[in-house]
Formats: sequence, structure tokens, C-alpha cells
Amino acid sequence: MTSAVVYEPPGFQPAGDAYLEGRWIWGSRQLEVLDPGTGEVVGTVAESGVPEVDRAVSYLAREYPRADWPLWARREAITAAAGLVAARAGELAAVITAESSKTLREAESEVRRAAETLRLSGEAATALEGRTVPFDNTARGAGWTGWYTREPVGIVGAITPYNDPLNLVAHKLGPALLAGNAVVLKPSELTPLSAYALVEILMEAGVPGTHLAVLTGLEAARALVADDRVDVISFTGGRRTADAIARHGRARKLLMELGGNNPLVACADADPAEVATAIVDGAFGVAGQNCLSVQRALIARPLYDEIVERVVRQASALRVGAKTDPKTDLGPMITTETAITVTERIATAVAEGAVLHCGGQRQRSYVRPAVLTDVPHDSTLWRDEIFGPVVLLEPWDDLSTAIAAANDIDTGLQAGVFTNDLDRALHIADRLRVGAVLINSSPDFRIDAMPFGGFKSSGIGREGITAAVESYTESKIVAIRRSTT
Repeated sequence: MTSAVVYEPPGFQPAGDAYLEGRWIWGSRQLEVLDPGTGEVVGTVAESGVPEVDRAVSYLAREYPRADWPLWARREAITAAAGLVAARAGELAAVITAESSKTLREAESEVRRAAETLRLSGEAATALEGRTVPFDNTARGAGWTGWYTREPVGIVGAITPYNDPLNLVAHKLGPALLAGNAVVLKPSELTPLSAYALVEILMEAGVPGTHLAVLTGLEAARALVADDRVDVISFTGGRRTADAIARHGRARKLLMELGGNNPLVACADADPAEVATAIVDGAFGVAGQNCLSVQRALIARPLYDEIVERVVRQASALRVGAKTDPKTDLGPMITTETAITVTERIATAVAEGAVLHCGGQRQRSYVRPAVLTDVPHDSTLWRDEIFGPVVLLEPWDDLSTAIAAANDIDTGLQAGVFTNDLDRALHIADRLRVGAVLINSSPDFRIDAMPFGGFKSSGIGREGITAAVESYTESKIVAIRRSTT
């Protein structure tokens, strides 16, 4: 390993490695952040725990209710932050690339999306409009007049993953702050630097320290979940961690995006070349570490052989290598351990009868994109989210069988459908139990304004700016009983 380079948020002096009580501080315990491709230390942050979480929550609980930060000022600060993110795109993309699995091209795309997420958050002020209540719609309401407003829930504990280390932080902070809440952010220990950079930008744009803290560390995550003063836990990550969050802490609102094992259904009238390209693009971006990744492609038998041949050829041609090389298609997985897990699951599926057509080889944290067929439906590779560069192809003869296979797992985030028949497309969409059905697209599509989430074990609630703003508020009724004289 090389020597550590201490990361300083861009343009912020003096910098710290945690932000709480309205200021940057230096922690006593340091957490090294590694480049997953090289193993180099690219930065350090404080490894926080129970004392730091208690300080952060205590300060926010005391200060934010009496802070004067009206909606217009919140809107202006978040909109200004969007502009700063866009202006510092190169710097932020470099940070994302250094600490995560993303190629520079993928990181640049994420920065653009983060700027848009914050812009949309600023524009979502209209989601906070209330309505009058028709008290006179019942005889018992005679003489009453009233309305309701949207009020902030309180303190939000936001826990974010490693695969989109900037934009998923923006998805938590933008709507929650716009709604008037205070937020304690706990980014992934693997990719915290992007989050720290965004927090610095938000501070510069005018977000007051009375409304925001950022801490890193597994102990900090557990303490945040256990703190009864936290009113909402907003979590993006895996099902096992989500179950642990649900078991700890008091009864409260939970917002969770937990990923999916996303199907693509291709009908016989689809274009094989278009379908094959959509499968490859949707399965192998960010080395498959994407909750919207195509994992299972269910293909009408007349197209099956051609699409398998095209997918194998295109996947085999993808270039795996250095993230900063503009010719690279796939960078590393986030750790060598996760890469080992993916290759072990591939090997297990092959031992169970699956056919590996290409890929699956590992070198350190790099895994060649793998294409498999004949995967048993009771295998882990078929039933669970793999979160790696793996796609499974299967033919179908009867559409109802394909729909049943798409639905017959425990997640339901998004699905793609390829057909030129509108009636057939809507028939399939009606029967897929997922949060979004993308017609003539892979599941790997999302705009940041749309409600985002899934059915079954794919989560609780919806992200997407307007939906999130509403989730971070509660309605409060004010009613007046008029005098009868």
C-alpha cells in the first residue's frame, strides 16, 4: 500500500473528518478509505461511535427546532448546492472514481445526476402544500373550518451504500432538508469521501449546521439506529442489514430501498440486437453493483439462440481494467471479498447444472462479466440479488410461464419488457409485481424525479424527489370551531 493521503473537502478550510455540532472535527480513530482497484489508501475519515452519535443527535435535537430556516431559504440553499456540484464536476468525479468501483465515465454521469437530484429537490417545494379539509361533509363537522399542512418529521438517520456514493446521498439529503428536517448522515465506510464532499458543498450553499451532521463507522450506524430521538431511518442497502435495523430502536417510520433481482422479458416480436445490447448494458454497468442491474433475462424461444450468441459475444468484448482509462468498460468490485463471493456463487450454480458461456474469472477484485444459461431456479444465483457482473439467460415458450418466473422471487424492484405490441406490453406490466415496468428498455433506467422503490423485499416506501419529500413530512391539521351565536 502507499502512504495515506488525507482527504480535504474541496474548498473547505480547515477540514475535518466528521461534521457535528455545526463544525468539522478531527476524530481520534481513523478509518482508511481504499481504492478497490489498487488497494491504495486514498483518504481517511473519523471512525465514529456512540459518543459522537450522541453528541450529533443531542445538538440537532436541541438546536434545529428553534433555528430560523424557512422554506424559501431551504429551497435557495439546495438549489445553490446543485450549481456547486455541477461547477465542481471534475473534482467530484475524481473523488468517486478514487474510492469506488466506478470508471471515470460512470463517475461523471453520477455527478450530473447528483446535480439534477439537488435541483429537483429545490423545485419540490410545492410538494409541501397543504389542503383544506371539508369538515362540512359530515353533520358532526358543522361550524368547523380547517386545513392541514406538511410538517417535518424531525431527525432523519440517513444510511447510504457504496455503489452510488454521491447521488444516493443527494437523494437522502436533498428531500429531507427541503422538508425542514435535521439529518444525521452515515455513509458507507467503503466510500465516505464523496458524501463528505457533498456535505461541504451543502454547508457552503447555506445549509446551517443546526440541520446536518455526517459520521462514519459501523458502531455509529448501530448507535444511530438505536437512538430513540431519531424519528426516521432512511436506508439503502441489503435485506440482512434492513432486518437488523427493523429489530433495533423504537417503532418509527422506516424508508428502505433494498435492491432487486431484476428480470427482463423479451417477446418474439422484439429486435434481437436491441435486446442483447440492453442486456449487456444493463447487467454489467458498475461491474454489476447496481440495484437496477439486469440479472435474469427471459427470452422468447424464437429469439433465444441469437440473443445468447450476441450477449456472449458482447460480454466477452468488454474491457475490464483501470477505472481512469477511458477505454475501460468494467472496473473492480468494491472489495476482493465481494468478488470472491460472486465467483463462488457462479461456481456453485455450475456445479448444480448451469452452463457458463463466458466470464466469471477473478483477479483480485476484478471479475470478468459472466453469462450463464440453464441456471436452476432453486439456486442462490437465480433467487438472490447477486450484485456483481453476472447475467442469467433463459428461454420461454408460454408468456404466462415467463411472467410467473419473473415474479417467483422475493424481490420486486423493476423489470424491463421488450415487445412492439402495446396490448401485450400492458398485459405483462399489469401482472409483474414490481415497482416499475420499463417498456422496450432494460430495468436499468430511472429518472430521479420518479417514485422509486419496489414490492416484497425490495423495500419500504418510495424515494424519488416528490415522493421522498412527502415521506419526510407528516400532515398536521389546524381546525377552528366557529361560534354558533
